[in-house]
Amino acid sequence: GSSLLTGPEGLMAKERENLKRLKCLRRYRQRYGVEALLHRQLKERRMLATDGAAQQAHTTRSSQRCLAFVDDVRCSNQSLPMTRHCLTHICQDANQTLFKPCQGSEEVPCNKPVPVSLSEDPCCPLHLHLPPQMYVPEQVLAVPEELEAAPTDLYLSAAELQPTESLPLEFSD
Repeated sequence: GSSLLTGPEGLMAKERENLKRLKCLRRYRQRYGVEALLHRQLKERRMLATDGAAQQAHTTRSSQRCLAFVDDVRCSNQSLPMTRHCLTHICQDANQTLFKPCQGSEEVPCNKPVPVSLSEDPCCPLHLHLPPQMYVPEQVLAVPEELEAAPTDLYLSAAELQPTESLPLEFSD
């Protein structure tokens, strides 16, 4: 943009002043000299540190296993993010508040972990209590036997309903 303003015809004093201000505003937040060098070095160090931390977190994350023991054998499932237990054993963690064991029913006890929801007693899909059915099907009315045994000769066939002669489209008085 500045090459267009500094053509052979020259600039007026006010235009030169506005151009000077515009150039200053474009460079306002840029770093120069030692400040620019230090800023670039700091940025590079941050990138190396965050890349290394992310890579280290990824490797430790992939190797984390559940800490629960079942019959003196450690669980081989991967733990959930930010926890030390897998989904099956998450309820063994006393500090977590996102899962509760399913209460089940009297006949079939159940200890599956269920996410805590707005309901007071969360249940797994097997023990979910459904609300009563709101739709009541209509009762079919019984047809009296008199109507069922009506003679069929009272009804006209489709051929008998067809007009035999064509009527004129216009009617005269």
